[in-house]
Amino acid sequence: MSETCTLTGMVLSAAPAGEYDKRITLLTKEQGKVTAFVRGARRPKSALQAATNLFCFGTFEAYEGRDAYTVVKADILNYFSELYTDPEKTWYGCYFLELAGYFTQPYCEASDQLKLLYQTVRALVSDRLDLRLIRRIYELKTLVYHGVSPVVTSCVQCGSKKDLHWFSLRRRGTLCGTCKGEHDTVLSDAALYTLQYIISSPIEKLYTFKVTEEVYGSIRTVIGQYLQLYVDREFKTLSLLPD
Repeated sequence: MSETCTLTGMVLSAAPAGEYDKRITLLTKEQGKVTAFVRGARRPKSALQAATNLFCFGTFEAYEGRDAYTVVKADILNYFSELYTDPEKTWYGCYFLELAGYFTQPYCEASDQLKLLYQTVRALVSDRLDLRLIRRIYELKTLVYHGVSPVVTSCVQCGSKKDLHWFSLRRRGTLCGTCKGEHDTVLSDAALYTLQYIISSPIEKLYTFKVTEEVYGSIRTVIGQYLQLYVDREFKTLSLLPD
């Protein structure tokens, strides 16, 4: 058996394996997305039973095999058990896990995405923000961390930093009044600022603001359509979420 290592992460998915084991996917700071087996986790008295639930965040002591890790100990810092009493929040949370799993890769450093996921789930249980807004912030910031966010600080056609009141999905960014097209999405000052704030702000400041329904409608359109450019699958939980 190889030496054990410590992985800091969150459980993205879990499924039965064999008679008493579980197979989990962890998003870890050190190794990105990894698969791990937890022996005996489905036994009623297993010390690791609760540690294999979705959303569990903490440190996992494991040894690395040929294709997967085997978890032998876990110190869970947050179970996010509040989510399980609210179906809507559970659906949102599961979507966030799915999106993180889609964009991350095995053995690739994922500290920013893990931190974003953790802070997003914290915002989900806090009741401070509209759940729809949490979703859009998380989607856009995920795109930022994977290097495919839209340009929103200048005109993607001419480079102007003024009059950026239109967004072009085809050109992947904002346009000024001179360069705008007939079918581009109109952006108010508040909607433009919201997009700029999400893209440029550190994670700690993301879930600290609210927007009007009008602004939410604008950023929902931009972020929702833009995300589809980089996602080629249907997420199971999306059909359960309001737009």
